[in-house]
Amino acid sequence: MLCAMTDFTKLAFEHAPIGLVLSENRIIKRCNTTFSHMLGYCTGEVEGRSFRMFYGSDEEFDHVGNVGISALRRTGKYSDERLLRHREGYSIWCRFRAHSMTPDKPLTRLILSYALIYENKLPITLSKRERQVIGFMNRGLTSKEIARELSLSHRTIDDVRARLRKRFGVKRSADLIGRLIEFG
Repeated sequence: MLCAMTDFTKLAFEHAPIGLVLSENRIIKRCNTTFSHMLGYCTGEVEGRSFRMFYGSDEEFDHVGNVGISALRRTGKYSDERLLRHREGYSIWCRFRAHSMTPDKPLTRLILSYALIYENKLPITLSKRERQVIGFMNRGLTSKEIARELSLSHRTIDDVRARLRKRFGVKRSADLIGRLIEFG
């Protein structure tokens, strides 16, 4: 897989202040303790397992796997902010970065980093549709663009955004992401 790591490289990987993961085909091959502890696990509990364990459904897992594929193919790099499910059931908000070592097949071998933005141990219940809309909003897409991505009417997306604004007590959709970070 990779050349043998020197002792210094192993120390740097293991004690990095952000979560680091080496992944092959969406399976965690190696991760540091920062990553596993961020999500409430020991390293041995996540290595060899699918990233599916950090998402609420197979659909969400499949959708997230397709996000950024074109950028990874084009440049070998992709970044966003995303929610991951902690072992205890609540969500954590992370800054995510990916570097594909195989851009022609982007998910074959990746180096990933996860920087914790916010963790709130009080669970926020979001529907699958709300999570999808929030994910696209975070990427800066408009209601019309989100609607095209999800094959829905832009009015449906506007309704979801309005419900979320009301629930989290914000007037503008731009403030919604900030409020969600506060709540985790």
